[in-house]
Amino acid sequence: MAGSLFDTSAMEKPRILILGGTTEARELASGLAGDTRYNTVISLAGRTADPRPQPVETRVGGFGGAEGLADFLIAEKVALVVDATHPFAARISHNAAAAAMAAHVRLLALRRPEWQAEPGDNWTGVGSVAEAVTALGEMPRRVFLAIGRQEAFHFEAAPQHSYVIRSVDPVTPPLKLPDATAILATGPFAETDEIDLLKAHRIDVIVGKNSGGAATYGKIAAARKLGITVIMVERRKPADVPSVSDCETALERIDHWLSPA
Repeated sequence: MAGSLFDTSAMEKPRILILGGTTEARELASGLAGDTRYNTVISLAGRTADPRPQPVETRVGGFGGAEGLADFLIAEKVALVVDATHPFAARISHNAAAAAMAAHVRLLALRRPEWQAEPGDNWTGVGSVAEAVTALGEMPRRVFLAIGRQEAFHFEAAPQHSYVIRSVDPVTPPLKLPDATAILATGPFAETDEIDLLKAHRIDVIVGKNSGGAATYGKIAAARKLGITVIMVERRKPADVPSVSDCETALERIDHWLSPA
């Protein structure tokens, strides 16, 4: 393997690079793991301290922007990039689109559908986490933050609220807030457990991102049952690239594009 991430015994096989970090990326990698027609590697950003093992060869870390990713695609003779990153990982998705174009490599986006408000939901849509801080208002509230740790610092601008902050890894540096409780946990989260958590902490508003998917939907269903307001950070418009919404369709598209048959 000297000089390459890929198995040199499979040099003739089409090479697939999955940009991962999501449940969908892992499912797609599992679907490709036993397929001897392809040579698959998954790339993780490295933001999680202890990521789950992946079913295919794995690399960890960034590429150095769009230019670095393009250089990687060319050097490793990648035939297809699958962008299966988090719906809010806008930068890597932008870099993937630019790099694929520069390297003349096919790109497929695997994007889970957004959640849609249902009867009984009380959502306030905002365009960013910073806007969510403003949407909380001036009166003190009991807030459940379910936005991950990267942007939690924004809420230091609103110290009048009490916060329960859930993330996979600790928020670093610790937030400068007078009343903040940290919960370290990894989904999926069941609706019944979310109801118990919201009741136990007397939460009256949730701040979350419209990530889609089933793993973290429990808090949305729980908020509906308990009549709790949700400040929902909506997604930005994604890059205009070929996209699918589930792993089964992604595998079909890969077969159509890359299978020798």
